[in-house]
Amino acid sequence: MTTFDKREQGFEAKFVHDEELMFKATTRSNKLLGLWAATQLGLSGDAAAGYATALVTDHLESQSMDEILDKVAGDLAAKGVAREQVAARLQECLHHALLQLEADK
Repeated sequence: MTTFDKREQGFEAKFVHDEELMFKATTRSNKLLGLWAATQLGLSGDAAAGYATALVTDHLESQSMDEILDKVAGDLAAKGVAREQVAARLQECLHHALLQLEADK
C-alpha cells in the first residue's frame, strides 16, 4: 500500500467519523429541542417523550434543520414563541448535544 493509499483511507475514515458524529449530534439535538418544545406546549411524561421522539424519527433521512425549525416554530406559534427563539434554542441544543457526545467518549 502506498502512502497515497494510506492517506486516502485516512481521509475516508475521517469523513465517515465526522458524518456519524453529525448524525448523532443532530438526532440528539432534535430530541433536546423536542423535549423543550413539549414543555412549552404543556406536555409532560409520555406525551412529551412522544413529541420529542416523533421530532427525531419522522422523515429521519430527508429532514433538514429548516424543516425541524419550521415544525417546532409552527407548533409553538400559538404559544407566542417566535421562530427566532426556536432557532436560538436549536443552536443551544446542538451545542449541548455535541458536548454530551464528547463526554460519552
